[in-house]
Amino acid sequence: MIRITELRLPLEHPPEALQTAAAMRLGIPEKAIRSLTVFKRSHDARKKSALTFIYTVDVEIDTETAILDKFADDPKIGPTPDTSYHFVTQAPAHLAARPVIVGFGPAGIFAALVLAQMGFRPLVLERGKAVRERTKDTWGLWRKNVLDPESNVQFGEGGAGTFSDGKLYSQVKDPRHLGRKVLTEFVKAGAPEEILYVAKPHIGTFRLVSMVEHMRREIESLGGEIRFQSRVTGLHIEHGQVRGVQLASGEEIEARQVVLALGHSARDTFEMLHATGVFMEAKPFSVGFRIEHPQSLIDRARLGANAGNPLLGAADYKLVHHAANGRSVYSFCMCPGGQVVAATSELNCVVTNGMSQYSRAERNANAGIVVGITPADYPGGAVGNPLAALSGIALQRQLESHAFKLGGGNYEAPAQLVGDFLAGRPSTRLGSVIPSYQPGVHLSDLATALPDYAIDAIREALPAFGRQIKGFDMADAVLTGVETRTSSPLRITRGEDCQSLNVKGLYPAGEGAGYAGGILSAGIDGIKVAEALALNAESAMR
Repeated sequence: MIRITELRLPLEHPPEALQTAAAMRLGIPEKAIRSLTVFKRSHDARKKSALTFIYTVDVEIDTETAILDKFADDPKIGPTPDTSYHFVTQAPAHLAARPVIVGFGPAGIFAALVLAQMGFRPLVLERGKAVRERTKDTWGLWRKNVLDPESNVQFGEGGAGTFSDGKLYSQVKDPRHLGRKVLTEFVKAGAPEEILYVAKPHIGTFRLVSMVEHMRREIESLGGEIRFQSRVTGLHIEHGQVRGVQLASGEEIEARQVVLALGHSARDTFEMLHATGVFMEAKPFSVGFRIEHPQSLIDRARLGANAGNPLLGAADYKLVHHAANGRSVYSFCMCPGGQVVAATSELNCVVTNGMSQYSRAERNANAGIVVGITPADYPGGAVGNPLAALSGIALQRQLESHAFKLGGGNYEAPAQLVGDFLAGRPSTRLGSVIPSYQPGVHLSDLATALPDYAIDAIREALPAFGRQIKGFDMADAVLTGVETRTSSPLRITRGEDCQSLNVKGLYPAGEGAGYAGGILSAGIDGIKVAEALALNAESAMR
């Protein structure tokens, strides 16, 4: 097939216009095109008065070789690359022992799925509950101010991404098109087919729940096993080789290959691994607040007269500001038409995150407005401190416990209007923007919620963002704190073989290990680790 990029058409074009445009680009009659498939669709909003769709399409014609020769020097026309997935191996006929996967978020799901499809019958150990039970527990915090530390937004089947916008795009390099494998499996599990071609695909929380269940059933049908409420509390290592894991129940499970597909909030597991001697190091992450605006304001600013057009949906944004104090401030995990959610996994802490349903139909837009920090900012992060690798966790806990106190000590979150935040005064009443955070917000002064350098940088950034998106720094916009789980505060460092630097058979994977950020990149990393494990399986069993 032939791939054509950058075909531009007006928003309201008829379906047949795409084939007409492809034929014109190739200089052939329309009837010469035997089939046409949309590979990607995005929109160009730079001219709000004349928005266009931009397509990448794959066409099938009989004279493919001649056309490719004719357009050999045209970078927008070429052969369609092979994006299908090819398994790197199959399990040995007599598999001595099953690989163990710790965690059943995106990285764990795709590691388990690919291993199961290759015949390895993986055993998955997930500390939390199955997704529907977990959803009930999560609503317990949102509606009743009751937190279950083992079943919440962070822990349980599907991982933290289950309660998010369900974004399925990433900036990671993916020369083998493993992201296509992730999206294809999601479609098989019930996701809308449009995620295969829209530029910024998303699914939404409710759809993710049923999809995760579907993928679990496929893994089980292929011989895999998933155990819930199975928290790993120990790792057995002999002579630098993993030998097994211990569960909180006291059960010991032999294993010579263990995938650590932990989420970024598995702090007790990080501490156990550190105490056991597994090499890890602190890494940068970001801290800040959630900001909420009327979605209609963002739509008008971004789409102009096309605001509200169902072909475009709710508008998003991506913002960056480099502050005078050297800090970078940026928007994180923007959720159009969504809500701010309570995302703590530890008692007496407050953490925020954003979530959207597939429809993105809620009244507010929200995003993290966060400041990048490095290990040099962490308490105890100095080189030579034996606990330096865990120092980012210490900072997170410090900020989250303080936010709990600022919010009134009942899991309500501290909040402040943007106008008051910029003026340096506490908020005493809400304006036109009603915050969506549940179980509720407690109006206060956020000046002490973050380090001074972060507060200063955000105060500088908000007016700058207002010059990019009219109304972004509106006085009634609401800041809710704190956003601290932007990514893992550490990395469980691995080599080119995807194994721990100092423990053979241990495969750190996904977001918690510091190798992904979001659903798609975590799924891709899970596949990479599964392949590395599979290729090493026979030697590992000797």
